[in-house]
Amino acid sequence: MTSTHRQYCEQLALRVRERIVRMATGGGCFIGASLSCVDLLVFLYVDVLRILPDTVNDPNRDFLLLSKGHDVPALYGVLAELSFFETSRLANHLMTSDRIYWHPNRAIPGIEFHSGSLGHLLSVGIGVACDISLREGSNRVFVVCGDGELNEGSMWEGILVAQAKQLRNLTLVVDRNGFQANLLTEDLIPLEPLEKKFEAFGWTVVRADGHSFEALEGAFSRIQAQRVGPAVLIADTVRRKGLPSIERRADTWFADFSAAEIDMLLEELHSGAPVELQSAPLHVR
Repeated sequence: MTSTHRQYCEQLALRVRERIVRMATGGGCFIGASLSCVDLLVFLYVDVLRILPDTVNDPNRDFLLLSKGHDVPALYGVLAELSFFETSRLANHLMTSDRIYWHPNRAIPGIEFHSGSLGHLLSVGIGVACDISLREGSNRVFVVCGDGELNEGSMWEGILVAQAKQLRNLTLVVDRNGFQANLLTEDLIPLEPLEKKFEAFGWTVVRADGHSFEALEGAFSRIQAQRVGPAVLIADTVRRKGLPSIERRADTWFADFSAAEIDMLLEELHSGAPVELQSAPLHVR
């Protein structure tokens, strides 16, 4: 990856994070997990997916399914920044005049499938991938899930079925930020050793830093070279990445900040210097 391209991705990710922070008011959003998966979504849309604003309905496009649907502010931000829809629509977040809401909605250009209840979209992705295989198509399917979502039994059923069908066109991306809602995943139902569990199910497994564009480039190259069936990228990430004063906090799953707090967080996002929010407790739940 050239330094110019890395800088482009980093600047795009910064703009997406800014848009997420702006959506964390007036009703709020699931800011913690949204910020953790920004770099993953930026890399997928810029360097991996074969889809553009004018090919959103092309039958030969690649598919991205956001199974961790509460992270849709990150997906909204990426799609808007890449001109899938007007950036001005993001100001309509939670307004009844638009469909920019807490979970993905197919009425928004670029959103492939509704999601909200966790554990469902891997199965949907398997169905899409099977259809593509039966048609001998070249499309690929990428499903982004949360690590806490792996506590759903339907996920492991899907992981088993995908291997049985040898779906080389299916890639699962796990946003491994270490939290499920307001608890650490390893304190609730431990997932590790996660790589060995996927390997035991016959998947090609690659693990990488989910915030390094060079690491993500190398990870997807290894997946392409090594896969014989379905593949998974376990991306190690940081909850609420970009806001050092409140990263990795258990109470930052959902947030509804005041306008003044949003201004302070935007200052922190751009400067990297932690701020001290005035309200106590924070407007989070």
